[in-house]
Amino acid sequence: MANIGYLMADNSRQLRRAFDQRVRALGVTGPQARLLLMLDREGGQNQGFYADRLDVEAITLCRMVDRLEEAGLVERRRDPADRRAWNLHLTPKADAQVSRLAGHIGEMVEEALTGMDDADRAEFTRMLTLIGSNLSARRDFKDAANG
Repeated sequence: MANIGYLMADNSRQLRRAFDQRVRALGVTGPQARLLLMLDREGGQNQGFYADRLDVEAITLCRMVDRLEEAGLVERRRDPADRRAWNLHLTPKADAQVSRLAGHIGEMVEEALTGMDDADRAEFTRMLTLIGSNLSARRDFKDAANG
């Protein structure tokens, strides 16, 4: 049997590379595109939230936000609960960019899932969700044990 860990990691690497190539054509980097898509789903959180979710250092996220802010796609707003913190929001200009990104991602996913029927896709989604839950529970337990 193939090493499942290797297959998951290798497929993740290939997917990220394909994603980065597609979004570069739209004028953003892969990490910038991931941030824009995350802000579309759950905007209004502080910068630390997004740095953690994207698995980048706070300073890296700050530079990324600086560039997106200069491009008019993201804005920082003071966190009403913590004047030291900034919450991130998409600007109206970002709507078209996010829509283009979603279209490119949809095409990429369709290519990746070629040969799978609806039942295969549903089962694949179920399994990925289960794996994510298992890994998250393990990480949460480890964090609690160390805290």
